[in-house]
Amino acid sequence: MYLPRIAILISGKGSNMEAILKSCLTGELPAEVSFVGSDNINAKGLDTAATLGAQTRVFFYKRDGRKAAEEMIANAIEETETDWIVLAGFMKILSPEFVKRFHNRIINIHPSLLPSFPGAHGILDAWNAKADHTGVTVHIVDEEVDHGRILAQERVDILPEETLEMLEEKIHMVEHKIYKEALKKHFLENPISIEEWEEE
Repeated sequence: MYLPRIAILISGKGSNMEAILKSCLTGELPAEVSFVGSDNINAKGLDTAATLGAQTRVFFYKRDGRKAAEEMIANAIEETETDWIVLAGFMKILSPEFVKRFHNRIINIHPSLLPSFPGAHGILDAWNAKADHTGVTVHIVDEEVDHGRILAQERVDILPEETLEMLEEKIHMVEHKIYKEALKKHFLENPISIEEWEEE
């Protein structure tokens, strides 16, 4: 059976990446991680990924600029025969050209019930808005920020007695569960292989 190959892109601690990578290693998520990449050479998640046996790569946005960095990511995707790009706390906005190049192959997780609270501070924005609930969304990436076809969502209630830190922890626990489940379902329903990339 062909296992879909995924590249996971991170910028920091990479807790979602770690959950996905471990689930691939146990077979809970039937996929193979081709590499874990980051725009941040000091990302803690790179050490975690390497410890778990994954290949790691760094893409130097600040040094080389977005266009060159994205070309390096694209080259790594093709070189490793990767089928899906999974964003897990990757804090760079992908250009429309990059998204078009890998149309419908990029998946992201966002800590809110999109379209509510898009952007880099989804949890904090919901908290500051005094919302009574927020949630988690897994979606296909399109040319707009935090937009695209939704694959899965789960509501998370914001309780009066909770602190922001408690809410963040609750959101992360839901993320770690829902991302694996959404990826597994999506991969099963959309089997692809590298040959299909070459036909496009």
